[in-house]
Amino acid sequence: MNRLFHQITIFMLIESLLFIWSKPVSAQQNYNMKKNMKSAYAPINGIKMYYEVYGDGNIPLILIHGGGSTIETSFGNLIPLLADYGQIVAVELQAHGRTSDRNTPETFEQDADDVAALIKYLKIEKANILGFSNGGTTSLQIAIRHPELVNKIVVISGVYKREGLIAGFFDGMQHASLENMPGPLKSAFLDVNSNEKSLRTMFEKDKDRMINFKDYSDADIKSIRAKTLLIVADKDVITVEHTLKISQLITGATLAVLPGVHGSCIGEICTAVKGSKLPKATSILIREFLDE
Repeated sequence: MNRLFHQITIFMLIESLLFIWSKPVSAQQNYNMKKNMKSAYAPINGIKMYYEVYGDGNIPLILIHGGGSTIETSFGNLIPLLADYGQIVAVELQAHGRTSDRNTPETFEQDADDVAALIKYLKIEKANILGFSNGGTTSLQIAIRHPELVNKIVVISGVYKREGLIAGFFDGMQHASLENMPGPLKSAFLDVNSNEKSLRTMFEKDKDRMINFKDYSDADIKSIRAKTLLIVADKDVITVEHTLKISQLITGATLAVLPGVHGSCIGEICTAVKGSKLPKATSILIREFLDE
């Protein structure tokens, strides 16, 4: 236990102290970001990949959403908090939201290759990568498979071995159905893609990917050379111990354990807490890491 606390940076954030000096994002800033946002589709490895671009900057920050999600559901509350970062590129992966599907299963490796291809398509030499949940695992794969494109990675609730998920996760996944998929995720998907068959396809492919998830080797994780920030919640579906192990395998990685549940630190649509300043605190943590 002592080793755990010596090697973890724990941010138990007390709102009244942390935000004496921080400024909230104004409604005007939110409006300006949306007004100046550019969206498009790119022909990537046989799919039409949807992406959004906010701002300008030399090292763009690529945002990769979680399973069953869209840009809005994973990052709708985080993007405005990173308004002054520079350029942000948010993507939607195979079969998710506005991005088309291909006649193959979803894999984290393929998602990593798709994001890498988009980075090249946009003529970005190096990028910072931030992924949440399944997007966090994809971020690890990008750093493994395409290190030449990566400057830094922020992995929020990512996993590389089955043992990293809480007890009962895989049993529960076996019985998951579209009918018990979280309502906000279903609604958000249909808001941007009204095809209910596409929603079902995405759900089944996400489910199959997790049921059939195969462990990555420690050597794969050790091969990551990008500067890395790992974030996990103290009541996450990914265990703190697993995230600690990743931090020990990646040379120089930083680990932050935040209070809350899966996604609450970034205000993910299913776990956002009204009035919470935790997403703001997380954005400060991310910015400090990226600005180092």
